[in-house]
Amino acid sequence: MKYRKKPIVIEAEQFFPDCHPWPKGVHGVNPNHPNFIIKDSSKVTAWGIQTLEGWHLVSPGDWIITGIKGEHYPVKPDIFELTYERIFEDRKNVS
Repeated sequence: MKYRKKPIVIEAEQFFPDCHPWPKGVHGVNPNHPNFIIKDSSKVTAWGIQTLEGWHLVSPGDWIITGIKGEHYPVKPDIFELTYERIFEDRKNVS
């Protein structure tokens, strides 16, 4: 049997460390202790995001997806480009 993924509209932001605020869910992390969030941004050496599957490292240029249940997760730019296409909303019908 074959299946097709149901089409859904997602929110996404591309992550760049120099842009503030960072996308939802992204934190500075210590990669040796991925559950430790760094509060002092001058000491950040890596970035991470808590997903439903645990912590994932985030690289500059990764897209941060907000899933259908409000969860966040990173997607590499090449996978994002192959999987998603930008939609343009009709501003007349948006309240």
